[in-house]
Amino acid sequence: MSLSAAMKTAQSSFSNVGLQSAVASKNIANASNPAYARRAAILATATSGATVVETQRAQNEALLKQNLLSISKASGQDTLLAGLTQMKMMLGGEDYELAPSTYLAKLRDNLQTFADKPNEVSLAETVVSDAIDVANSLNSTSLSLQKMRAEADADINTGVVELNRLLKEFRAYNDKVKQSTAAGAVDNDALDQRDKLLTEISSIVGVTTVTRTNNDLALYTSDGTVLFETVERSVTFAPTTTYTATVDGNQVLIDGVPVQAGAGGNTSARGSLAALLQLRDHTAPTFQAQLDEISRGLINMFSEDVAGTSLDGLFMRNGVAVGDDLGVDAVVPGLATVIKVNPAVITSQGGNAMLLRDGINATFNIDDNASFSELLNSYATAFETPVTFDPAAAIDTDGTILAFSTGSVGWLEEIRSAASTAGDDKNALLARTQEALQNVTAVSLDEELALLLDLEQSYKASAKLVAAVDEMITALLQAAG
Repeated sequence: MSLSAAMKTAQSSFSNVGLQSAVASKNIANASNPAYARRAAILATATSGATVVETQRAQNEALLKQNLLSISKASGQDTLLAGLTQMKMMLGGEDYELAPSTYLAKLRDNLQTFADKPNEVSLAETVVSDAIDVANSLNSTSLSLQKMRAEADADINTGVVELNRLLKEFRAYNDKVKQSTAAGAVDNDALDQRDKLLTEISSIVGVTTVTRTNNDLALYTSDGTVLFETVERSVTFAPTTTYTATVDGNQVLIDGVPVQAGAGGNTSARGSLAALLQLRDHTAPTFQAQLDEISRGLINMFSEDVAGTSLDGLFMRNGVAVGDDLGVDAVVPGLATVIKVNPAVITSQGGNAMLLRDGINATFNIDDNASFSELLNSYATAFETPVTFDPAAAIDTDGTILAFSTGSVGWLEEIRSAASTAGDDKNALLARTQEALQNVTAVSLDEELALLLDLEQSYKASAKLVAAVDEMITALLQAAG
């Protein structure tokens, strides 16, 4: 090897070590950055020895796509479970002590006790107090449900705003990737940012990717709607600030196509938007329908038949639209919000609790008999008499009111339990997918530090080669001199 060739080899080695050290240093600096993919300086043989020809970015398209799918599934499931847990807390948590069924059971028991001792005023007051608890439970749960729907609507609006922002940012980095690829280069930093944006987008809406010319990405939702294709598509939503049982929320539109709500406890939702739509438009309204049916049943059970006309008895409604027929086996939307106890039997409002025994709208206890219990026994019997409920409530359509109210709790617990189990499964899958992807793309400090040690040795060897060449040149000059 000539002295000039040796110098060129040493210079090439110094250049390679410098470039490789820069890449390793950048890897170490970003070791804690989950959006950073490891870089590697690739060497190739040249006339003057090895040379760095490119910096490759670690990636695995199959794992990335699986990770995006897992993120969207886990996000949708977690969003649904959070809403169902909130609904459970409305009923008092694990023991459901604030559920209408709990208060109904207490009302039934004390009503039977009053029927056995119809001359006890204190028992009458207890029954009225229990009835007030039932009405308050229905009122508060119904109002909490509508508040939850309004919160879900606000979260949907926040998600839509964020999704539009992410898509605009995605376009900027996607354009950088296309431009660099077309120029024969690779913008690894832009690729990192683009993949990071993809994970954030997938937590809001399920997304699939299609790679096109110059590494251009097109994005589609899980149901095939175009989300991004050269330019971002418009995602629109008109929020509704106030919700009642009769108010329906607006749709989320992606490029004019409605986003489909999730379904089931093990929800089909991909991303938080679909799960929020499921809570707002399906889960909460179904539970509201159950509360409304309980209210309709109570008003009918305790109504009084006066001259062939059914009049409100212990329970009555206030504010329901004229024309709603409680005698028809159909949900009266919002009835649970306005059901109340008849003021005629509330002592603090100038009423008389004993009218529950004697009759509110007419005197059934004509002889003012202290042992009169005909009305009270009919109410107790009504608790054991099956009635027909609207199928829209999604539980048994034929049964006692107590069984129906208990079934409502069971319905919520069943769907929440399914959501919890599915959430564990989907989050476990996400953790494994992320781990597999990180194993391919993440920076290992041990590996990078080991590489730096190797580069140090390479640098020392090159330095020795330069020193040897220097000595030989010096010796030649001295010999010639």
